[in-house]
Amino acid sequence: MNVAERSTNLCLYNTLSRRVEPFRPIDPDRVGIYGCGPTLYGPAHIGNFRTFLFYDLLHRYLSWKGFRVHFVMNLTDVDDKTIRAARAAGLSLREYTAPYLEAVMDEAELLGVRPFSAYPRATEYIEPMIELVQRLLERGLAYSTPDGSVFFDISEFPDYGRLSGRDLDEARQSERVVEDDYGKDDARDFAVWKGAKEEDEAVGAAWDAPWGRGRPGWHLECSVMALSEVGETLDLHLGGEDLIFPHHEDEIAQSEGVTSRTFARCWVHAKHLRVDGRKMSKSLGNILTVRDLLEEGISPATVRHQLLSAQYRTELNFTREGLEASAKAIQRLLALDDRLRSHPVAQDAPGTDLPDICAQATETFQSAMDEDLNVSSAIAALFGFLNKVNSALDAAPRVLQSERAEAVAVLDSLDQVLGFLEVGRRSREVDSELREWVEGRIEARARARADRNWAAADAIREELANRGITLEDGPAGTRWTSDSASVDTPRAQG
Repeated sequence: MNVAERSTNLCLYNTLSRRVEPFRPIDPDRVGIYGCGPTLYGPAHIGNFRTFLFYDLLHRYLSWKGFRVHFVMNLTDVDDKTIRAARAAGLSLREYTAPYLEAVMDEAELLGVRPFSAYPRATEYIEPMIELVQRLLERGLAYSTPDGSVFFDISEFPDYGRLSGRDLDEARQSERVVEDDYGKDDARDFAVWKGAKEEDEAVGAAWDAPWGRGRPGWHLECSVMALSEVGETLDLHLGGEDLIFPHHEDEIAQSEGVTSRTFARCWVHAKHLRVDGRKMSKSLGNILTVRDLLEEGISPATVRHQLLSAQYRTELNFTREGLEASAKAIQRLLALDDRLRSHPVAQDAPGTDLPDICAQATETFQSAMDEDLNVSSAIAALFGFLNKVNSALDAAPRVLQSERAEAVAVLDSLDQVLGFLEVGRRSREVDSELREWVEGRIEARARARADRNWAAADAIREELANRGITLEDGPAGTRWTSDSASVDTPRAQG
């Protein structure tokens, strides 16, 4: 596939243009991406991780298509929430945010989020933030107040509102904006620098600047980290849909106000996640974290599958029934992985449909992903491949080495994007003792069937089923899968 095909085949919904359009990076071989990351005031919940896994999916798919990807995700370690929480805990800002930073990175790794190019922390970019504020002041796009705060003057930026489609006269509905009460001239203006208050000083969240001691505004932080780490014009800017206004709108205003260049060519936003049909909230008591799920014994691969099961612009309803279905899906993939790699081969084996199955699966998968990352259709293509491969192997006790190798390669290739097997293999807990016991019972069942002792064979199948083991008989032998990744099973006696 040539460079032009790589870029034009992939289409994404651009929030700015309000349409699905071909993705064309500035540099045909390299993609520069900035994604808004977590605020380190508490544990990241599964709604956050739905967005982070969307980032990972796009990152993986662009790499799969042959692009060099420079992907930056920031870490917000200074804002109103982190300062307030640190003050309440009696800790410095760095002491308070450190464990949440470590937790979100650990959980991202467990769920298979591949490392991004950079993870800038806001507190490490104070000097360039001060420089950007100075440039805004010099251009007449911002003004300072007696308490040392600086505000962006929206009336000086006529294009304000084009991302969200909001009118300038609309009230700025946001908790973080409502808290920007530092004596600004116009309610529509937003803070790029906040004059230091006692609570800021108490947690080490105040820095000297020419116009007064204080700290950066939340919106300014992302602009500076994106400009510093990716460049003046981003190919893609990502985030949750809740960030379109005012956060991303404000990023555009202050960034383009300084550079006079398009800040981001394409804006891509992920929809919210619901839990059992309801929005997550503290009042409903339905906020779930990755750690909560893992401590219940739910595997990381299961969580990944569930959070990636719907296209990013579709609202995802996270349910226990969905988790059960995801667990079974992962087990089926792991079983196919085992079966393919161990299926008998022979040089004189007759040819099968495997080459056609592989070609069709790859084409269908790529077409789905090119269509605005339609991951639900891509997953359907993967499981269509699974069903057809199993059928082909059922009909062929032995296959050509080349055909088996091709099927293994396609399975691995599709998983380079989806990551289900990658995570599932890593966290698989079916230990050698269980495997030995199950295979021993399968051999005993085979002997009973050979002796036409059907009652004994059925009893063994039922014994295995009671312990979460499913048997599938075929021409190539009996395969087994485990419904649970951690089954406490004794060794066979006698």
